[in-house]
This record gives sequence, C-alpha cells and structure tokens, in this order.
Amino acid sequence: MKGNIFIFISIMLPVITGAVFPSLKFLDSAVKKRVYLTVSMVISVLGAIAVFVFPDLFGGKELLLFSLTDSLPVFFRTDGVSIMFTTMVSVIWFVVLFYAFGYMKDEEEKDRFYAFYLIVYGSLLGLCYSGNLVSMYLFYEMMTLVSFPLVLHERTKEAVLAGLKYLFYSIGGAFLALFFFFAIYTKGISLEFVKGGSMAAFSGDTLLQISVLLAIIGFGCKAGMFPLHSWLPTAHPVAPSPASAVLSGIITKAGVLAVIRIVFYVVGADFLRGTWVQYAWLSLTLFTVFMGSMLAYREPLLKKRLAFSSVSQVSYVLFGLSTLNPVGVAGALLHVCYHSAIKNTLFLTAGAFIKKTGRKRVDELKGIGKSMPVTTWCFTIAGLALVGIPPLSGFVSKWYLCSGALESGTGVFTWLGPVVLLLSALLTAGYLLPVTVHGFLPGKDFEPVSKDEAEPSMLVPMIILAAFAALLGVFGTPLYKAFLGLIL
Repeated sequence: MKGNIFIFISIMLPVITGAVFPSLKFLDSAVKKRVYLTVSMVISVLGAIAVFVFPDLFGGKELLLFSLTDSLPVFFRTDGVSIMFTTMVSVIWFVVLFYAFGYMKDEEEKDRFYAFYLIVYGSLLGLCYSGNLVSMYLFYEMMTLVSFPLVLHERTKEAVLAGLKYLFYSIGGAFLALFFFFAIYTKGISLEFVKGGSMAAFSGDTLLQISVLLAIIGFGCKAGMFPLHSWLPTAHPVAPSPASAVLSGIITKAGVLAVIRIVFYVVGADFLRGTWVQYAWLSLTLFTVFMGSMLAYREPLLKKRLAFSSVSQVSYVLFGLSTLNPVGVAGALLHVCYHSAIKNTLFLTAGAFIKKTGRKRVDELKGIGKSMPVTTWCFTIAGLALVGIPPLSGFVSKWYLCSGALESGTGVFTWLGPVVLLLSALLTAGYLLPVTVHGFLPGKDFEPVSKDEAEPSMLVPMIILAAFAALLGVFGTPLYKAFLGLIL
C-alpha cells in the first residue's frame, strides 16, 4: 500500500467490527451490545471524517491498495464529491442506528442485522473514496452483496423473493455498465476519475455513446430509474424499516454517485451535450419521475407508496444531472442531501406507525395524529418538504432543478422538465398529505389506532431528521454555493 493508509483503516473498521459482532461472547446483554455498536459507529464516522479533514496527517488524499494488472490499479482518492457523499452517508447511518435499537429490540436475529448494517457502511465508504472505475465497480458490487441480507432479513417467502430480485437487478445493471468499461479500455481511455472527463476527443463515436447510455441505465438501476426500477417497491415493504430507510435514502444514492463519476469524471459533459444520449437520458428520467409519482398515488400500502415515491424522487436528481447545466447539477446535488433526510424521516415514521399499530395501509391510519402526534408531525414536515413547500428543503432543490432545466438549452426539455416536476409535486401532495389530514382530522367515526408514541430511541432520530428536512432548506444558500461548480 502506498499513500494515506488511514483511508483503508476507515473503510475496514466498520467492516471488521460488524463481522465479529455476532461472535463476541462478552456482549451478553442488550446494553453492552448497544454500547459496542454505538462506539464502533462513532469511531468509524470520526475516522471517515478525519480522512478528508486532516489528510496531511495521514499521508495525503490518495491510497494505492493493489493492482489487478499493470494498468488496472485499485486505489482511493478524496475530493469534493467523496467528501459530500461520505458526510451524508455517515450522518444518516449514525442517526438511523439509534432508531434501529428501538425498532429491532424484539427481533430474534437483530445481531445479524447490526453486523451487516456496519459492513454496508464500510462498503459505502469504499465506494465514496474510489479513485477510478475499477475501484468503484468492486465496492459497488460489494455494497450490493452485503446489503442483500438487509432486504431478506425476515426470511419470509416474500422477503427472500424480494432480496433475490434486488440482487439480480443490481448485478444485471452492473453488467450493463461493465460493457462501458470494456469499450473505453479498448480505446485507450483512462479509467481514472478526472474532473471534466477524458472522452471529448471521441465525440460522435457511436459505440462509445451506446456504452455510456448502457452504463447510465445500469447504474441507474440502483437509483430506481426506469426500466430497472421495480426492485424498490418489492424490496422496501418486506425489509425492516431501518433497512428500508437507508435503502431509499442512501443505497439509491450509490447509483447516483456511480452515474456522476461516469458522466462527469470519465466521459465529460462535452461528450454528451446535445447528443441523442443526453436526450434519451432526459426522457428516461422524466418518465420515471412521472411514473413513480402516479404509482405512488395509486398505492394503498404506506411503505410501498414511499418506495414508489423514491423511484420518482431519485430521478429528480438524475434529471438535474442530465441537464448538464451547472445550476441543474447543483440542484441535483442539493436534492441528493435533502431527499436522504426527507425519505429516511418518512420511512422511520412509517415504521413507527406499523410497529405501534400493526397497520400497513394508508386508509387504516385515520386518527393516528391523535395518539402519535409527534411522529405524525415528523411525517408531515418531511412530506411538505418532499412536496416542495417553501421554505423547506425540497422547495430549494426543486427550484434549482427547474432553473437549471430552463437554462440548459435542451429544446423541448427546457419547459417539459419543469412541467413534469410540477405535476409530480402535485401528485406527491396527493399521496403524502392524506396521512396528515386524516391523521389529525379523522372525523367522528374512527377507532383509535394506538395509545402512545414510539419509544425515545425511535422518536429522537425521527425528530432530528425532520429538523434536517426543514433547516437544510432554510440554510440552503451556503450548500448551493458549495455545490455549484463542484462537478461541472
């Protein structure tokens, strides 16, 4: 190894502590296990932050891990994108862990869940730090394999089938992207991530254009983009709510990160701008936005409704990226962060509703605001933010997404994009706000669905994330300025 060895340590620390957790005999009580998991997570997060806050103390911003061949090194490098995604992943992963303490306390196999929860965090760090396509591909596949047990945790027939669907779709999407790797390698194009890309000289090469679109579709699978989107509404309802939350709020962003690295750090915006590939990508994102919103509006199961919502909302991000416009791209990066906080809040509150009442359908939650007001208010704040009500976070990111589309010079998409986003926002209000309205104003004839709130270990993380969903919008200008020009 050559370079900043602390990058490797920060990745392996949660992997090792998670792997050995179920076999540690001295952790013979729930309190000891929670302390162990909390300390492991704190040290892992601090280690991840130290990598990019104090790089010079540990040997710089790069680390060569090993080489598959003379021309295929596996190495890590920290830059603005890795800092952004590492920070987002670490904050959400840490907060959701405490929610899991309350949600999973009665589960028989919770030790296995926590073990993989830590391992997945380590694989995500490896993905964030990846310095070239080979490194990214290895950790992308590792993340798929180690997050797979989170989906099939309950080991019911539905959970196993959902887990297999998640696995097959993710690996299939990665295979589509692999064609891109071979296509550019045979052309002698560098696999290393360089801001601005390195393929401008190959503009007009049809084979390369096809391979780029296949890579976007392949990695877009994890982000829930049509046509490889259907694993989300299958996997989310059967996974434990902490897993559903991070699957929707974080794992989907792994696909976004992979697309960012390919489009802006290997291909380059100039290679795509104005081509049929850009217009095909724009079309897929807008179709996914509208389709996901329509399916969510029609879905009666709360968690499945939220899953279809993720299909739509993550494609907001991909739409902003596909404009290849600095304002639209900055809006996309804002929506990455905002959606993570919002959707984690929604899934955690949905989990609290289900845990306390056993009711999974939206129409069964009438009056829930009377017995679980704090949880319902958290759901409401996150829902309003996702709709895009000012001054909450979703409004800020959607404003810049629409502004970027209007400035993008993409023909019909300059106005079609904002129109579709507006229609999606109306549908979002239609499928989220009824929970609030009927929860607080159920009418005369309703049966109380619960007697009290969820326990504090579940309630506090929901409040923290709901606060993020609100305050990140109020203080969105510094984030926008930081993201403007970050990758384009």
